Amino acid sequence: MIINLFDDKSWLSLRPLTFTRPVADLRIGILTIAEKWAKHLNADFGYITQDYLSVKYPSTNAKLFINGSICPDQQLIEAILALKTDEVLIKGEIVVAYKEELSFDDALHKLKPVNYSAIFTQIQFPEDIFRNNHTELVKDFALLTKGRTSATLSTTNTFLGDDIFIEEGAKAECSTFNSLQGPIYLGKNSEVWEGCHIRGSFSLGEDSSVKMGAKIYGQTTIGPHSRVGGEINNAVIWGYSSKGHEGYLGNAVMGQWCNIGADSNNSNLKNNYAEVRLWDYEKESFRKTGLQFCGLIMADHSKCAINTMFNTGTVAGVSANIFGAGFPRNFIPDFAWGGAHGFEVYGLNKMLETATKVYERRDTILDTTETAILSHVFELTKKYRHF
Repeated sequence: MIINLFDDKSWLSLRPLTFTRPVADLRIGILTIAEKWAKHLNADFGYITQDYLSVKYPSTNAKLFINGSICPDQQLIEAILALKTDEVLIKGEIVVAYKEELSFDDALHKLKPVNYSAIFTQIQFPEDIFRNNHTELVKDFALLTKGRTSATLSTTNTFLGDDIFIEEGAKAECSTFNSLQGPIYLGKNSEVWEGCHIRGSFSLGEDSSVKMGAKIYGQTTIGPHSRVGGEINNAVIWGYSSKGHEGYLGNAVMGQWCNIGADSNNSNLKNNYAEVRLWDYEKESFRKTGLQFCGLIMADHSKCAINTMFNTGTVAGVSANIFGAGFPRNFIPDFAWGGAHGFEVYGLNKMLETATKVYERRDTILDTTETAILSHVFELTKKYRHF
């Protein structure tokens, strides 16, 4: 089977996280949304996304089109596979899936609607990622481990519960793993260093590591090729990123190629316990989240220096470089350079020079495709940089 995962208006409301990717490439749980669908359907996949992203994320010659903001489950899959070619599966105003080569808007108006009444997980705003991470982590754990036998860990570790799966090459010593509240998944060649305390639900990606003495609370995902330490709670780090030192990260999303400096912290609860608001790119103002706990949303390639303090509900755009004493503003624009003392533009050439070095440290090349995407985002986001 071949499928295309299309962006709907969620691509707009998920910015800045989606400036550098289609919605279906977002990681939630253990897998990206695209990887979930591919695994469930045994399918190859492509994306229908923004033109400037389509070189890296091309479409395929598919006969099945699925909303890339929606996470699969068995009931939903059965409803999609039962669709006829002249039908479109909808829930309210949301186009879920169809089998004609049309845009999702044309599908809504030209095909026969089939209403879907059950509940599913949809990612429409950045905070939906950490808010739904436990649910998706549990589902992905069951999907990836069904019918398989786990590897084993050293007897120097302590285990509470047995809902833990260890991929080949994963290692841990002298640490505690509590899976009584949710499953724990350690990816291929990952490593948990001595003295760590990990509570499920938790996923550690391939070739990633948890440094000595870390405290990891549940509902947390660390993607591949990352390194973390300190205290982390209900956070999703997509991959190729580092939060390697002491400091707190909670109710947060952190993109790829990011780095958080030593002793940096984010607040996830306001002093007055009020509802948290987040910057909305479409409205160009702050939006109510309905959440009391909401920390940091950090897009790809952003970094902060040591002792950085992030206010409750801070959004940092693509390639922001944050440093200095005090709390920076709650919205840090894309390609911003500075902190509480003020910001200036992080020049594109300067940013690309740094990114090249970051990629080289991971034995990866910043190629022309990535450079073109970042250059496009730099132009797209000029209007938000009011320095």
